[in-house]
Amino acid sequence: MTDNASGVLFDLLHSQLVAYIYSTIDNKNKGVSQLESLGFRVGVSLGEQLTKDLPRFRDELEVMKFICRDFWSSLYQKQVDNLRTNHQGVYVLQDNAFKLLTHISVGKQYLDCAPRYLALSCGLIRGVLSNLGVKSVVTSEVISMPSAKFQIMVQRT
Repeated sequence: MTDNASGVLFDLLHSQLVAYIYSTIDNKNKGVSQLESLGFRVGVSLGEQLTKDLPRFRDELEVMKFICRDFWSSLYQKQVDNLRTNHQGVYVLQDNAFKLLTHISVGKQYLDCAPRYLALSCGLIRGVLSNLGVKSVVTSEVISMPSAKFQIMVQRT
């Protein structure tokens, strides 16, 4: 299957998954939690698959670069547009045209429904990081459609 066809299938599956979960619940926060949890489980497996032939990462920054390049490209057919860090365990990934938001209208009235389309991706990121030994909290934010920011806070013990 071509990359374009698999990308379209992923988009359709994601849209239907979000629609199904939100049609079966009455609490918006519960839907975000369910999507994030599902994303985490898939992310752990995906992390294993994507890194099986790679050498071990030397540090946390290398792991984040892998997320921005390889992981993002495998899911969204492009790299993250910007990676920032405070060098104290907080990383911000910015995608200026996040693929899962591009099918939603750009009007401000749609900002309220944007978190449901980012929850699965937050879980995927957290799952891949967990697989690579990085415990984290991943949150997302949309200020203007279809741009998305993902904040990763590494939890150090």
